[in-house]
Amino acid sequence: MNIAVKGSEDRTQELAERLSSVGMSFTKLESTKNIQLANFDLIFDLNFDADNTSLPDYKALPANVHLVLSAVECQLEAVIPKSLWSQTLGINALPTFINRNEIECCVFGESEPSYLKQLGWNHINQVASRVGLVSPRVVCMIINEAYYTQQEGTANSQDIDLGMKLGTAYPLGPFEWAQKIGIVNVYRTLTALYNDTHDERYKICSQLKTAYLKQIAQ
Repeated sequence: MNIAVKGSEDRTQELAERLSSVGMSFTKLESTKNIQLANFDLIFDLNFDADNTSLPDYKALPANVHLVLSAVECQLEAVIPKSLWSQTLGINALPTFINRNEIECCVFGESEPSYLKQLGWNHINQVASRVGLVSPRVVCMIINEAYYTQQEGTANSQDIDLGMKLGTAYPLGPFEWAQKIGIVNVYRTLTALYNDTHDERYKICSQLKTAYLKQIAQ
């Protein structure tokens, strides 16, 4: 399978680790401009929901080339033309969610793509196409609530992390998870969720916003 990948370094590296587990590799694309995309069987765009500037290039793809697009910050049906739906798969491409045995995805074609298990994802969690999908929606909301808990002075970040791991058997505490996912990704996901739903559950805690602003200022 001839695979091309476009995306940030952390996401690309995580995908490389997943594919290497089944003996596969890929061509890294810095851009889709002036590239013969038709030469590939499968194209990953791991930051598509935050940067869809490659969409004009994808519109010209032959029907036998499949697209796997990050679909956390946007609902893909609102972005990609219907002509691409049958060859497109949306995934949760946030850091820490790629190099796993399970992949969370939304399918636009008639059935689950057969190539997923070939790529090392033995368990396919097919979810509805919505902003935030399922896992990012839940995890980022928990992280946001943890920041509110710290802001109110109920507990510090270390105690909250420990309490969540011991009390709920979470693999990581919310602050630890925020660092691994990236505070910028958490902030952007919550912003997209709030803009889409106007649900107060996704209203960003001021301490989390401050952490985000410090991160992007570096």
